[in-house]
Amino acid sequence: SDLRPLHDEGVFGFKCFLLHSGVDEFPHLDADEMEEDMRELKSFDSLMIVHAEDSHAIDHAPHPGGAHYSTFLASRPRGAENKAIAEVIERARWTGARAHILHLSSSDALPMIASAKRDGVHLTVETCPHYLTLMAEEIPDGATAYKCCPPIREASNRELLWQGLQDGTIDCIVSDHSPSTLDLKDLENGDFAVAWGGVSSLQLGLSLIWTEARHRGIPLEQVVSWMAEKPASLARLSNKGQLALGYDADFAVFAQDEAFVVDVSKLKHKNPITPYDGKALSGVVRRTYLRGSVVDGRTPGGKLIRRGGI
Repeated sequence: SDLRPLHDEGVFGFKCFLLHSGVDEFPHLDADEMEEDMRELKSFDSLMIVHAEDSHAIDHAPHPGGAHYSTFLASRPRGAENKAIAEVIERARWTGARAHILHLSSSDALPMIASAKRDGVHLTVETCPHYLTLMAEEIPDGATAYKCCPPIREASNRELLWQGLQDGTIDCIVSDHSPSTLDLKDLENGDFAVAWGGVSSLQLGLSLIWTEARHRGIPLEQVVSWMAEKPASLARLSNKGQLALGYDADFAVFAQDEAFVVDVSKLKHKNPITPYDGKALSGVVRRTYLRGSVVDGRTPGGKLIRRGGI
């Protein structure tokens, strides 16, 4: 009963988890509860945004303790994602509601997502820079900077996610920026069960994706569509996501052929930790503009954006 008043105040959509969120104050929904909320959201055409991992599948998976990344990966199996995504698809099909899958990491789910879209289910899907650039085979033991949920999977899985983007099964690339203090990453022990899950991706996202995209012959215009135009369209932001008359002048000056090496100590992040430290990337952001004004890193320029300009 709180959903409609929030929508009327300008909320763009509503997020739920299908398993424990990691934060006790944000309890998860089971599939029946999600369906009930979807029916309510359908009545005013709002969006259900879902962290799709199945709690029962994870309960039956190996325990994630210790420093071996392979152990952590086994604790968040693809099957947990696949099962949860299947539930989202069916409940969206039954209710007619709009549903959005957050941070897709399991390429196994791509065929059923494509099938649902062909059937007319109102489904959109995002993936993230870390799933498109990193791979499980290269993650050192104890390197908890790489921990996120769902997890970074194998190289072969990564390539299928790129295919899913190119054929339109995956709609967009979103940061899923999840900053963490150094102590919460449990760096001294490197225990993947204890460490906070999340990767900070805001500052490096464009360069990360461009570095991989250019190797695959994907033009910069397509990257910009996945990372700016499509997310703005999904959120129904009427003045963001493209350079056009009546839109905010949000843009970056981007030197696409220049390279740099990520130095964690020079990032703007409050907490100096990133799995990309030491990686060579293509594409340097020279300058950034927000609503036509240069972002100087000192003068706050952000505004609260509400649906419909409320």
